[in-house]
Amino acid sequence: MKCTKCKGKAIIKLPQHNARFCKTHFEEYFLNQVKKAVKKYKMIGKDEKVLVAVSGGKDSLVLWEVLHRLGYNAEGFYIDLGIEEYSRHSLELCRDFADSRNLQLNTVSLPGLTGYGIREISQKTRRTPCSACGLIKRYLFNRLALERGYQVIATGHNLDDEAATLMGNITRWQTNYLSRQSPVLPSNHPSMVKKIKPLCRLTEKETSSFAVLNGINYIYEECPLAEGARSILYKKTLNYLENNSPGTKIQFYLGFLKQKTELFPQESETDLSVCRICHQPTTLEVCAFCNMMEKLGLEKITL
Repeated sequence: MKCTKCKGKAIIKLPQHNARFCKTHFEEYFLNQVKKAVKKYKMIGKDEKVLVAVSGGKDSLVLWEVLHRLGYNAEGFYIDLGIEEYSRHSLELCRDFADSRNLQLNTVSLPGLTGYGIREISQKTRRTPCSACGLIKRYLFNRLALERGYQVIATGHNLDDEAATLMGNITRWQTNYLSRQSPVLPSNHPSMVKKIKPLCRLTEKETSSFAVLNGINYIYEECPLAEGARSILYKKTLNYLENNSPGTKIQFYLGFLKQKTELFPQESETDLSVCRICHQPTTLEVCAFCNMMEKLGLEKITL
């Protein structure tokens, strides 16, 4: 198998692009896909400070590596969710990654903040673990970014993640979510930090290959609390389609982005106020996070 670019020995085949690459040209391709996404969707200004949400998984660590290589001022943020050995191992991997590259890693412990891990919070508030986790992460990412002067929050959502989310929203015809699904979630309030997904054009296979080829150690196991999540079913379905018709995922996702405005017009912006407890953006008197903390019998959280 020969590299499409240099005719040297190829190490990876990408059927969706009818291409094969050696290590050098695969990395070039990978970086170019990120550059293309950043430029097309105006994700980051060169002088903006970026907070990368890292979990210890391949996507978030690869994202941090790529943004660092491309010269962006990118620092990491890890939330310890208190999931026993899984959290301990993932935090260790994030620290090792940051230390080996002399990068700044911010950390917050959920048990340290609240006295509870995500499993206990899920049980006490009667939310599914994924729902509670998503709410907490979104809140803490935005709040830390705002308080410490980051202009952009970057997450490691890849093409598989975005296509699975799109499939889920379409199967349930959640037009409010469809109208908002985008590689960039702009700030619509002075206390809301812009969120971006620079890996949106790259598959899970490509990010894992990039990690392995560059010696990036990451946690291989799925989160033990994610078992039964619908997103896993959607990913399996899309993988079946992709294996039988290469290019399905990228065509599905990019085709949606191209037609989104016409198919699902953006709804009028919701007026946001600020939470009376933490002063973060919300549509209610008390934001969902503080409401959750009240159910746990906790006061305002200090980072």
